[in-house]
Parts: sequence; structure tokens; C-alpha cells
Amino acid sequence: MTDVELADDTTNTTTASHAGVWLAVLQLVFTLLWTVYVIYLPKLAADVGIAPSAVIFILMLDQLIFTVTDTAMGIVADRISRVVGRLGLIVGLLTAISCAAFVALPFVARQGPTSQAALIALIVVWAITSSALRAPPLTLLGKYAAKPSRPFLAGLAMLGYGVAGAVSPYLGVVLRDTDARLPFILSSAVLLLVALMLTRVERGLVSAAENTGRLRKPGKALRRVPMLFIAAMVLLALGYQLHFSINSAPFFLRFAKPSELQWLLPVFWIGFNIARFPASVLTKRRGGLVVMGIAGLFGAAAMIGAEMAGSLNMLIVTQFIAGAAWGCMLMSAVAAALAIGETGAEGKVVGLVFSALALATFARMAAVAGGLQRLPEYAPMLRWAPVACWSVAGAGLLVLAASRLQRREAGLRSSD
Repeated sequence: MTDVELADDTTNTTTASHAGVWLAVLQLVFTLLWTVYVIYLPKLAADVGIAPSAVIFILMLDQLIFTVTDTAMGIVADRISRVVGRLGLIVGLLTAISCAAFVALPFVARQGPTSQAALIALIVVWAITSSALRAPPLTLLGKYAAKPSRPFLAGLAMLGYGVAGAVSPYLGVVLRDTDARLPFILSSAVLLLVALMLTRVERGLVSAAENTGRLRKPGKALRRVPMLFIAAMVLLALGYQLHFSINSAPFFLRFAKPSELQWLLPVFWIGFNIARFPASVLTKRRGGLVVMGIAGLFGAAAMIGAEMAGSLNMLIVTQFIAGAAWGCMLMSAVAAALAIGETGAEGKVVGLVFSALALATFARMAAVAGGLQRLPEYAPMLRWAPVACWSVAGAGLLVLAASRLQRREAGLRSSD
């Protein structure tokens, strides 16, 4: 490698790392904005005369919208990203609309019951347009970043998601008595500023790809997505939702007081954040499907340990391992999606991953709305369903990875 080539590689690596940091900040700000929304939604709904029992159905509506629009936005991103700079422009425009709708929520709610329909309409607009901030930015990694660097960059992008999950319990305590208008305005302003950086990040990645000859021509659209991969993603996401959102607090309450939960629940996210980068090395060598499968099985074992833990220390350890497993799964899922969609459908497959996450969140909310966690006959099912989800999905992904490896080896033998 010449000095010029070495300098180009160094520059390209730096550019890709900057893009990964930007994506991490974007995910962090957007996830915190969602947390602010969930914290204040009951108060906003009460201001317009919506009963507290109906708030869960508004959140379920959000997830149904995400389930559809995340994939749709990914498909759109595949098409418009063929023109350099257009993706950043479209995402910036949709983010501006999203932030405007979000900022308007507390102001409209203050008008009372007469603004109930307007509040719901604003929520729908915000949910639809905010999907532009998930799959589309991540597609840039698949289209322009060097293939060996994608697992690390995917892990870096998911850092924001993990950090937001860790600080969310504290955010709820801090904002409990704060007027909704201030956090809504501040979070929206920061999100818009970060989103407007997308065009610059996009051009930097394209320039770096051109310097090394890695800029790929648009490929043929992916006609079939491996259904086992998407089905496994739904199971993994459902296992996470049931374990963390429904089971984790009762597990800790066996050994701790309710006031201590804000310090104990983030243990899961500490494991999530620590494990992603070591897992990116394994993903680079073995592939995302293998890492997802192994992490699923390890995570299922950790859930069994949490169920059977006889002390707080043991429970903390198992929760840490479960969080680490989920971090490995989510990071490698993005890397696997980018690899599967290499034909020009990166946005579509990444969008399907986010749709799977939204669908699993909807299913968890539906279980809560139905009161399943309060029914004794369903308690064993809710405790062991996450174990089953991660075990079945992990085993299925390893089978899929082995099948793809066999086909690749058969293809190499036939070519010889």
C-alpha cells in the first residue's frame, strides 16, 4: 500500500467514524425525545379530556404507525439515495415537520377538550414523519461505508439507543414537575439541528467512497427478504420487550424497594452498551446472523438465571448479561440487515428491522392493556415467554447462518 493509499484509508476511516458518532447522537436525541413524549402524554391527554386508561391505546397507535412507516421510509431511502444529497434534504424536511408537530402538542393540549382531535392529528403526523430518523440514516452505512467497518459503525450508531435507555429512568424523575413546553421545545430543537447534519455526513461518506473506489452503482432491488431473519427479529424484540418492560421490575422487587428501581433497571443498559463493540469484532469475522443466534441463546440462559436468582447480586449479574446479549443482537441485526440488502435494498431491510421492533412493542403494550400481567393464570407465560422467544430465534438464526454458509461453499465448489 502506497503512502497516498494509506492516507486515503485513514481519511475514509475517520469520515466513517464521524458518521457513526453522528448516528449515535441522532439515535440518542430521538430516543430521549420519545421518552419525553411518553412521560408527558398522560398529562397532555388529560388536558384534552382523554381518560388515563386510553393513553396506552394512543401509544399502541404510534407503534402501529411505526410498523408500517419504518419499512416504507427505508424503501423510499433506497430510491432517493441514488442522488447524492437528496436523502439528507428529504430527512431534514420531514424532521422539521415532525419537530413542528411535536412542539405544538403541549400548546394544543392547553386549549382543553375542544382540541382533542387536533392533538391526535398532531400525534399521527409526528409518528409518521419521525420514521425518517430511523432506517434512512442507517442506510448510508450500507451504501457508502467499507464493508469491514459496518459492524463497528452499527455498534456505534446503537450507542445512542443504549445510553438513552440507561438515562430514561432518571429523566422521568427530573421532568416530573416541569412544564411540558420547555422540554418539548428543547428536545425538538436539538433533534432538528442534528438531523440537518445528514446532508453533510452523506456527502462526506460519498467522497470517502469515491476516493477508494468503493462507491457502488445502484444494484438490483431485493425481491425477497429472508423471512426467517425478520421472523427471528420479531421474536428477539418481543423477548426483550416482555423481559425488560414487564418482568425486570418484579424481579428486582423481590430483593429491593420500589425507590431503588431507578438505580437497578439501568444495569441492563450498562451491559447493552459495554457488549456492543466487542461483539462488532465477532460480527466482522463470523457475520451478523451467527452473533445474533449465539447472543439469543446466551440471553435466554441469562433470563433463566434472573428467574431463579436467589439474591440481588445474582439478579444484577443476570440482568447485565441479558442486556449485553440484547446489545449484541441489535448491533448485529443492523449489520446483518445491511449485508442482506447489499443489492440496493439496505433501507428496506433495515426498515423491516425497525418495523419488527415496533411490532414487538405494540404486542407488549397490548398485553399490558389487556391486563395479562395482573392475571395469575398468565404469570408463568409472561415469565417464560421471553426465554422461549430468544431460544427459538437464536437457534433459528444459527440454522439460517449454517444454511447460507453451506450454499456459499457449494457455490465455490461448483465454480472450481
